[in-house]
Amino acid sequence: MRDLVEIGMGRTARRAYELDDVEIIPSRRTRSSKDVSTAWQIDAYRFEIPLITHPTDAIVSPGTAVAIGELGGLGVLNAEGLWARHGDVEEALFRLVQSVEDTDDPAAPVRVLQELHSAPVRMDLIAEAIKQVRESGVTVAVRVSPQRAAELTPDLLAAGVEVLVVQGTIISAEHVSRDGEPLNLKSFIADLDVPVIAGGVGDYRTAMHLMRTGAAGVIVGYGYTPGVTTTDAVLGIGVPMATAIADAAAARRDYLDETGGRYVHVIADGGVLTSGDVAKSIACGADAVMLGEPLAAAAEAPAQGLYWTAASAHPSVPRSHVSTGVDQVVDLRSLLFGPSVDPRGVTNLFGSLRRAMAKTGYSDLKEFQKVGLTIRG
Repeated sequence: MRDLVEIGMGRTARRAYELDDVEIIPSRRTRSSKDVSTAWQIDAYRFEIPLITHPTDAIVSPGTAVAIGELGGLGVLNAEGLWARHGDVEEALFRLVQSVEDTDDPAAPVRVLQELHSAPVRMDLIAEAIKQVRESGVTVAVRVSPQRAAELTPDLLAAGVEVLVVQGTIISAEHVSRDGEPLNLKSFIADLDVPVIAGGVGDYRTAMHLMRTGAAGVIVGYGYTPGVTTTDAVLGIGVPMATAIADAAAARRDYLDETGGRYVHVIADGGVLTSGDVAKSIACGADAVMLGEPLAAAAEAPAQGLYWTAASAHPSVPRSHVSTGVDQVVDLRSLLFGPSVDPRGVTNLFGSLRRAMAKTGYSDLKEFQKVGLTIRG
């Protein structure tokens, strides 16, 4: 395999690259950003921007899911999160905020999240949250873990879910469990009438396996955010995103040939913090990005600027801090579309994507996946 380096006698590792290592090459052609489309479609559902929210309660409430849908993206509720476990989520979030304000101990808010998530999932609560999104007219999407997908999905579909996201830190085509029946994604997906997005994955082979299950989309990564997620420290697992996206895109191309035309969408979930990262994710082969911490800066985010991933609430192996470093300084529309006064690329995320596409002469996302790239250093 190319890019193998020897790390010791008889042991090699593959060289891989993060989004920060990659730069987009301008082409000989430019165009007006007014002539650029950032729209994409998964199954029967069309979206005006390639945005899916990371399914964390920090940024997605029923209200923000509606707002994001009305702005052209896809908000994903966590069907195992706070809105599924507590009738008064504002009180639960207040407890979390207080735990941050009362102590400098980074473990304190994690303990609160673990306690809040020890309450049972109540289908009446998540059904009510789904109803709020459904009645707005936007696409309804929820996330379940592989461990609880078979148990929760029938009731979620009955409540009106239109896109199902089966997401874990690492997911495989068959989740093996000693305590019960394994989740075989191929048979699970075959029995459903809604598109399923599954992940995360970090390599070509696993991406190909998930595509063969019938998934409509494959998530690359596990929501990696510097200073927030700790999966690399806790489990030793890391996903260099530029390489992982490119590998999944290669699997998509080969699967397209294998099936004679079935297209599976690649969704980048990790290391996407700026508008430049959004552009580079698409350039590496993603069809859409799954944004987490950048959306915590929106005034509409329910956790008042705190951010964490679902792995923070794991009862025995938490893999995410609760970040307190996000300032809620902008409304959601401005965060996504500008105008911006911040030169760091943290606002006007998709207006900037349009400009990047225009500056390199590409008119839609699939064309932009062919843009030239260079590697730093």
